[in-house]
Amino acid sequence: MKRTTIDLWVGIFVTIGFAAIVFLALKVGNLASLETRPSYRLDAEFDNIGGLKLRAPVKAAGVIVGRVETIRLDPKNYEAVVTMRIDKGYEFSKDTIASILTSGLLGEVYIGLDAGGAPTMLADGGRIGKTQSAIVLEKLIGQFLFDKAASGPTAPPGAPK
Repeated sequence: MKRTTIDLWVGIFVTIGFAAIVFLALKVGNLASLETRPSYRLDAEFDNIGGLKLRAPVKAAGVIVGRVETIRLDPKNYEAVVTMRIDKGYEFSKDTIASILTSGLLGEVYIGLDAGGAPTMLADGGRIGKTQSAIVLEKLIGQFLFDKAASGPTAPPGAPK
């Protein structure tokens, strides 16, 4: 092959590689879907948000219905206030429960919405009253170890008492 043909193919492969890296970076950063769809805001207060991050998905029945927009600490009651941007096509009742969940053991942290049965729906700027905070694995392990240490040594099975 001629030198110019080889240079052309190398250039094409480098361009494709660069485009793939940009695409993966946007996917990892949850920035691939920057299109603006009509949406509304909902707030929820949590005792502990675990590893929840901005732009984390908000899911209902496994379907992404929105994204986390802001996370802040309420200085009065020291709870995390999470503002979610929900797509207009999805409406949730006033008795909806918001939970912070994890995909798998070490997967992404997201907010799961479990719709209730109330006839009135949450409007823009509404607040979800019922929440379930994140389960922190380190805290559970610490409680388990503390309970085991507090119960004292146990005798092996079949040993005299």
